[in-house]
Amino acid sequence: MNFGRMYAQAQPAATPSKSPAMVNVKKSNFGRHFQEFGREGSILIYDSNNKRTYEYNSQRNATAVPPASTFKIFNSLVALETGVIPDDVAVLTWDGIRREIDAWNHDTNLRQAFKDSTVWFYQVLARRIGYEKMQQFINKVGYGNRQIGTAADIDRFWLQGPLKITPQQQIKFLQQLYQGDLPFSQRTMNLVKDIAIREQTPDYTLRGKTGWLTSSKPNIGWFVGYLEQNKNVYYFATTLDMYKSEDAPARIEITRRSLKDLGLLTETN
Repeated sequence: MNFGRMYAQAQPAATPSKSPAMVNVKKSNFGRHFQEFGREGSILIYDSNNKRTYEYNSQRNATAVPPASTFKIFNSLVALETGVIPDDVAVLTWDGIRREIDAWNHDTNLRQAFKDSTVWFYQVLARRIGYEKMQQFINKVGYGNRQIGTAADIDRFWLQGPLKITPQQQIKFLQQLYQGDLPFSQRTMNLVKDIAIREQTPDYTLRGKTGWLTSSKPNIGWFVGYLEQNKNVYYFATTLDMYKSEDAPARIEITRRSLKDLGLLTETN
């Protein structure tokens, strides 16, 4: 595997808004960030204004795996659009089952559940949405491989499959969300964009969602989202092999270091 190598190829001119256009690529050694953490992984960053794609580990960026909790972006959109939850502050009651993460063990709302990545909350939403409606929206959006299994899989298809998505497809979906090019109301999309904000300064806004796929060996960590800075949008999708809970912060730190390599996440005032 060639650490830090950048790849580029022309994208058809007819679909520039649907998927990253890979042109005018500058070399950047993102691979060193993974080496510093002693973990294998991948990263894809798309510079929207300049139609420029930066990536490390191109083969992995084209390999589909279950989206894990990054699917909470999609699940939130469908839940709001179908009305199974009316807004970001409506509370669902905790079922009393104690889970491994303390932050999950209480009543919560959509905004907090997104932040805490509360699995049971989103499983309730998926069951309320139901198999048929979920499949319809998956098909309309063209999310990943579009496979959600059977009705019995409705509360776990994104955690262990059969739903799978590549980092490249994650970027495409995020572009559609940012551009409002999805089969959801503007209210729904704006609300999900708002709950996805992780950092906001006078100079930039960073939106994103982590994921932790535990059904593979090694586990795979996700971090996907987009950065608005300098009147531009930079989409990113990062994956990381994870062996223990202490590996989790590396997903975000590697992404931040790579964005900083591009002169981003810096204050100008």
